[in-house]
Parts: sequence; C-alpha cells; structure tokens
Amino acid sequence: MRLGLQVSYFSWPDAPASIGPTFGRIARNAEDAGLSSLWVMDHFFQIAMIGPPELDMVEGYTALAFAGGQTSRIELGTLVTGVTYRHPGLLAKTVTSLDVLSGGRAWLGIGAAWNEEEHRGLGVPYPSTKERFERLEETLQICLQMWAGDESPYAGRHYQLERPLNVPQSLRRPHPPILIGGGGEKKTLRLVAEYADACNLFDTGLGPEGIPRKLDILREHCEAVGRDYASIEKTCLARVTLGPAGETAPSGEPYASVDETVERFGRLSDAGIDTVIMGMANDSDDAAYPLVAEVVRQVEPLRAPGR
Repeated sequence: MRLGLQVSYFSWPDAPASIGPTFGRIARNAEDAGLSSLWVMDHFFQIAMIGPPELDMVEGYTALAFAGGQTSRIELGTLVTGVTYRHPGLLAKTVTSLDVLSGGRAWLGIGAAWNEEEHRGLGVPYPSTKERFERLEETLQICLQMWAGDESPYAGRHYQLERPLNVPQSLRRPHPPILIGGGGEKKTLRLVAEYADACNLFDTGLGPEGIPRKLDILREHCEAVGRDYASIEKTCLARVTLGPAGETAPSGEPYASVDETVERFGRLSDAGIDTVIMGMANDSDDAAYPLVAEVVRQVEPLRAPGR
C-alpha cells in the first residue's frame, strides 16, 4: 500500500507570510517520511467542511510547483481539479509544465466540480451537472490527445481546438497519470474505466464496507469497455491525526496512534484500496512525521486483493 498526503488548510499562525515556509516544510517532511504523493485541493475559497470561505486558500498548481521546487521524489497532484476552472487545452499545458519542471512527478487529478459558491463568487460559469460531466469527458479526451502529440483539430460539443499543440511534452510517458475523483456509479466510475489511471473515493461515509461495492461497480464498467480492472489504482481520502496514544490534539479530537492507523489502513487494503491519501489536521506539526514514517514502514507491504 502507498500513502499520500493532502493539504487543505493554509490559515496557519502569521498567515499569509507563514504560508510559503510552512507549506514548504510540510512538503519536505512528507517526502522525508516516505510518502509517495502530495496533493492539494483545487479550490479558490476554503470549503465549508473545513471552515468559512474567508480562510486562506492558495491556487493549486502554483502551490504544487512551489512544492516541486522543495522536493525531489514525491509525486504531485490536485485532489481534484474542477473541470470548469480551466480550459482543457490550458489545463493540459499546466499539468505538462508541472511534470517537466518537477522531473516527471505530476498527476492530473480531475472531477466534475461542485462548489457553486466559488464559481459565482469569482464569475466562473457553473453549468448543469449533465453539462459538467460532458465537459469532463471532453477534457479527458483533449488532454490524452495532447499528451499523445496529436495536433489534429478537436471538435467537441463544448470545446473546439484548432491545433492542440503541446510542446514540451510531459516527461512521464505515455502521459501524467490521470486520477478521477468521486464515486458516482453511472458517470464518474464509467469515466474512470474509460480514461483514468486511478479513482479516488472517500473513506468517510463509505468505510471499508461501502468501498467494495463501489469497486465492484468499477469492475463492471471495466468489463463493459474491455479495460483491465487491475490496471487502475484505487485510492481513497482518509482523515487521520497521528499523535501520542491516549492524548488529545489541539483541535480537541483524540490522536490516532500508529497501531490504530495501521489497523485502519489494513482494513482499507482488504477492501481493495491501493493508496490512502491522508488528510492530517496536524500536518504542520513536525513531530507528526516520525509517526507517519512508521505507518509508511508498516503498511507498505500491504497489497489490495485482486491487483
């Protein structure tokens, strides 16, 4: 099993001056602890599940480029980019640039977008759910075409590109891996089967009992399109606050011990998950990362069944 880290909170003491140094330290700590990937949300306002919109939020690809300059091995992605936020041709160029500058470490994390408040606040059109999924599929097609070096015109319902030129090309071949976020059974998981290298589900609400059902549906979509189910990396986002057993974090929640965390991630592996992306409330605490490193050491041998 691989472990990653998602950073979703930037309102640290003395922000905004502290944001760069703190985020850079988190990226270095994550890499040194052996985490395989570092992710940020692709939002422009803070989301309600974490805090009010007025909290600090940095632009995702700028943050990942900064983290890439602070590190040398850890992979970098958004969890996930809303398809409405960037024209697909420009998105492909952005992810390619991140990949080239980071030495081949970029992912394209993408989804159909959902935060209407953010769209309206910044003047970004917010089409219907149906149209957002149509745009998502066209965006996936355009990105794959550009990474294949195919400059022929693209004529879709929502996007028309006369010459989708992509130079320089990504270092990772055939392209930066694509992760699609969400567990929608009819549309999202079908798009994963057709276009993606990874899916991302939420541990919260599904848990080890609900995840196998989603993965069974993904397997059915794979069979329908002739895709090898085992070729898709199954990831999930899980909140965890590692700390001394029996003690309480400053947020008021009890710390999760290394043993508790390893047991929890073991259940996720048994449910079919290959990679857990942690959301740590104490990700800015240097003292948490020796514990992260121990979790990495213990869960690395785990392998999801059916891979």
